Formats: sequence, structure tokens, C-alpha cells
Amino acid sequence: MSARTKARKRAIDILYAADVRQISIPESLATEAERAASEPARLASWLYARELVEGVVDHREEIDELIETYSQGWSLARMPNIDRAILRIGIWEILYNDAVPHAVAIDEAVEAAKILSTDDSAGFVNGLLGKIAQTAPSA
Repeated sequence: MSARTKARKRAIDILYAADVRQISIPESLATEAERAASEPARLASWLYARELVEGVVDHREEIDELIETYSQGWSLARMPNIDRAILRIGIWEILYNDAVPHAVAIDEAVEAAKILSTDDSAGFVNGLLGKIAQTAPSA
């Protein structure tokens, strides 16, 4: 598993923890930062995980609006917490990280959904991110 894949998983965990514990994302990030400080071997994945989470925080309103717009009948509140986390990270990578090709961002999100969420989530994530990628500038 690549460092970036591990970082995405960490970022998903941070966003998911904030949702489940009903705490702010920055608070969840701070908790993970304390843990990361005691694990120097995981520094490479921590740096990108932090970038992902901070990016989601910085653009959350726009990201959530896109999820609501493209999810066709699914409100954010109705989605599984894990799907929201995966989608937020995937959208941030598509729109704001030129170093990650859209296809890679989508594939990573779909793989995360296959492993972490429901049977239907991978297709849902793929379809929603695919629609957003079609409207986004190419990476």
C-alpha cells in the first residue's frame, strides 16, 4: 500500500471520527496529530493526510454543495458517515490537488468504499466523483 493510500485512509478516519463523535474536524485532526507525533515511522502518510483534511476543511461548503447537487436524492445527512468522508476527500483531490489525476482520485475513493462501506457505496462513489470530474479542469 502506497504512502498516499495510507494517508487517504488516515484522512478518512479523521473525518469519520469527527462525524461519529460529533466533534469538529479540526478537533479530530488535533487528536490525530498528537498520535502522529508519537509515530515518526508514519510521517510520510501523516503529512498528506493532514493536507487532505485541511483541504476539506478549507473547502467544505463547496464540497458539500457538490455532494448534495450530484447525489440525486441523497442528502448529506442520509449518507453513511464513511461515504461522506470518502467523497469529501475524493472531491478535494479532483478539484484542488493538481498532482493527483482525476482517475487516480476516483479509483482510490472507490477502493476505499469497497473496503470500508456498504456493497452499494463503491458504485455510488464512482458515479458521483465521475460526474464531478467531468466538470472539473483536467489534472
